[in-house]
Amino acid sequence: MTRSTNMNILGIETSCDETAVAIIKVQTNQKSPIFHVLSNVVSSQVKLHAKYGGVVPNLAAREHAKNIIPCLEEAMETAKLSSQQIDLIAVTRGPGLISALLIGTSAAKSLAYAWQKPIIGIDHIAGHIYANWIENRNIEFPILCLVVSGGHTELVLMTDYGKFELLGKTRDDAIGEAFDKTSRLLELGYPGGPAISRVAENGTLGKFNLPRPMIHDKSFDFSFSGLKTAIRELVISQKKITDSTRAEIAKEFQQATIDVLISKTIKATEKYYPKTIILAGGVAANKELRKQLGIAIEKNVSKTKYLMPSLKFCADNASMVAVAGYFERYKATNSPWDVQTDANITIA
Repeated sequence: MTRSTNMNILGIETSCDETAVAIIKVQTNQKSPIFHVLSNVVSSQVKLHAKYGGVVPNLAAREHAKNIIPCLEEAMETAKLSSQQIDLIAVTRGPGLISALLIGTSAAKSLAYAWQKPIIGIDHIAGHIYANWIENRNIEFPILCLVVSGGHTELVLMTDYGKFELLGKTRDDAIGEAFDKTSRLLELGYPGGPAISRVAENGTLGKFNLPRPMIHDKSFDFSFSGLKTAIRELVISQKKITDSTRAEIAKEFQQATIDVLISKTIKATEKYYPKTIILAGGVAANKELRKQLGIAIEKNVSKTKYLMPSLKFCADNASMVAVAGYFERYKATNSPWDVQTDANITIA
């Protein structure tokens, strides 16, 4: 792929239950690229899946098939660009729900073939990490990335663009799954993250004592299934679950997860000495995690810069995929058939 001073990149994201299409303009005649989000369209399926308490893969795929073309048309219209002005197509190829991923990759391949544009498959986790570049410039390496989402909890060391080392990951439930399951036990609804965060604001710490799984383990791995079990046993032990009790359990659960995430991040920082710490993923929208991680970094490693995306770029979106496409663009291919969907790929 030839070098260009300015680029327009089309991003497509369908890894789970958001159909997302975005177009970014990249100014590359600077010391570091400047990203302008020309359109960022997201069609959420939350209401559809809420009654099931979680994402139903075949329903998600059906909605993606229904929404992908309207989202594309809206993104192109909002950006005021024609197909001829698109320089690169970037699409999430995994990890995620295979039936959902196939809708996005099939659409991207069709566009690449019809428009005769280069195409690149993007790792979803890398996309979440690169979301931090949308509003930040001159991010210094090495970077420690705490990735927290519905399906992933990972600590990743990033030594350069496209160079990732997986330091630790969850051995069972991801943090987002733990929030969803706890919310279900407390009858707070779906999605669990926002529900628990909202209810926890009315709770106080101290009444209940929940475990902090693996907080003292020497590895950088995580585990949240035991915490979910502890919540279940706690709920069963209560004769009556009042709104006050729900708030106190939600508060304690949220704090338990935050304590583990922060402890592991600080331990990794003390070992790898990153110049920047990045928070990424859907759960990065949790305001207590955002705040408390910042306080911990300032207290323990004050010379390390702390970055996180704005809320609209925490959840699954296609702008992050397009930005990742820019940094990975020299891996792009003119053959759409070279992009392989993989539901289980790992970032390193």
